[in-house]
Amino acid sequence: MKNKSNFLLLATLLGGLLFNFLFWKERLALNLMIYSIFLMMTTFINPEVINSAKLKMYGSAHLLAALLVVINNSDLTLVSYYISLLAFIGIAHNQQIRTIFVSILAALLQLVTVPFNAIKNLTTVRIGNLSLKPLFKLLKYILIPITIIIIFTSLYSAASQVFAHYVSLMLTHVGNALAEVINFFFKDLDFARIIYFCFGLLLTSGLLIPFFDKSLQKAELKCTEQLVRLRKGKTTTAWFEFLEIFTGGLLHRKLALKTEYIIGLISFISLNLLLLLLNTIDVTTLWFGYKPSGNFSSELHQGTNSLIFSILMAMLVIIYFFRGNLNFFSKSKTLRTLAFAWMVQNCILIISVLIRDGYYIEFHGLTHKRIGVLVFALLCIIGLSTVYIKVAKQKTLFYLFQTNGKIWFILLLMFSTVNWDVFIVKYNLSRTDSIAIDADYLISLSDKTLPFLDKNRAKIGQSTNNKSETRTATYSNLQQTLLQKLDVRIDFFEERYKEASWVSWNVQDWNTAEYFGLNRK
Repeated sequence: MKNKSNFLLLATLLGGLLFNFLFWKERLALNLMIYSIFLMMTTFINPEVINSAKLKMYGSAHLLAALLVVINNSDLTLVSYYISLLAFIGIAHNQQIRTIFVSILAALLQLVTVPFNAIKNLTTVRIGNLSLKPLFKLLKYILIPITIIIIFTSLYSAASQVFAHYVSLMLTHVGNALAEVINFFFKDLDFARIIYFCFGLLLTSGLLIPFFDKSLQKAELKCTEQLVRLRKGKTTTAWFEFLEIFTGGLLHRKLALKTEYIIGLISFISLNLLLLLLNTIDVTTLWFGYKPSGNFSSELHQGTNSLIFSILMAMLVIIYFFRGNLNFFSKSKTLRTLAFAWMVQNCILIISVLIRDGYYIEFHGLTHKRIGVLVFALLCIIGLSTVYIKVAKQKTLFYLFQTNGKIWFILLLMFSTVNWDVFIVKYNLSRTDSIAIDADYLISLSDKTLPFLDKNRAKIGQSTNNKSETRTATYSNLQQTLLQKLDVRIDFFEERYKEASWVSWNVQDWNTAEYFGLNRK
């Protein structure tokens, strides 16, 4: 235990120093990949971590996400990076976890419990014959009261502005005094950077030092993929008994299986008829010979939002009725058939959503939201497919979480390989003769689009869908305003690029700098 604890604490210290060096006043790019390689190497070297095939798979996925940050450097790649990092860390210290959602939750729990994990590991450290355990035993008499005082001070500050004012003054004086002391002894050290180092130390320790309680992993191990018929019996947990005091025994009054079947039968027949009417209207008016009229944009936008919500609700309704013993009811075949029919109709509804979004893109071009609708439609198809398997094969809700979690994670990494900002700009600018592009929107996209915008300056002023502040201007003034915005963006990029160091390097910034001649000496 001594060697293991010393190894983790030394790795945490090195990680804190590395974090401070890589990220202080830098953009997220190559530095994320370097930090991830350090975390992965430390995790695989850690004798407490089993180097299983599952861990290597999640490690490879995270390394891919870190590489995509360097290549594409978009918000989506950052999301992929953080999710894959949490999944990797969660699996590393809880390798019996089977769902990506629980592994992420385990990693977050590990980060939240950093102080407890750090203290637990520090108490096992020995320097020669000297043990740190008595020191931390004494320290807890100080830390716990301070924590309680901080919590109640925050509550009282929220309740009273006058109290909050005095607390703020006191903290300012204490902070200034502390800064003066540090500056007196360490004149060349930056107080803000010391705080940043402490933050990096805490973050690294949260990612490397495991949470000692494995209750989350144990709870997930009890979950199964296959539904089992539950026999009648009384739940006697303390939490259940506590709730029963306030509910008057309502928790025991479950619907009879036959009654639930009749309710489900009526519900699914009604919902099928209702959706059949909507799908018939969509097929006859939207699928064939649709001609936009009136407030076309608003009509498509509101219709798409409503359909998205209805598809989510549809999956929840099916999951509710087929959550338990109704799956084993002798007459459930009819209900199952109606549920399948409703799923098919919801797939038709998804096609209607895709057609609406297609019209939107055809007349107004691509945006992140319109691409998001396409992605959501794909996720709905996958979701309905897994719900179908759940009902047909009598699977549990755990099966849905496990299966969809894996698929969503893979899709997230796949979508991160696409440079969406550049794709949107190229698509819209290549169709300025047929679509009303929003030039303000295109100019607001990330710096990686600047070369393509600069090459197509003549097309930028052709927009007929700009914001109200420029809509009343003449065509020439409008074009000049848009080009001025583009010039400001280019100047801002040049300033930022010159200030960034090598740890902020990424392929997209490098390509943009090459285009504007910033890399040439």
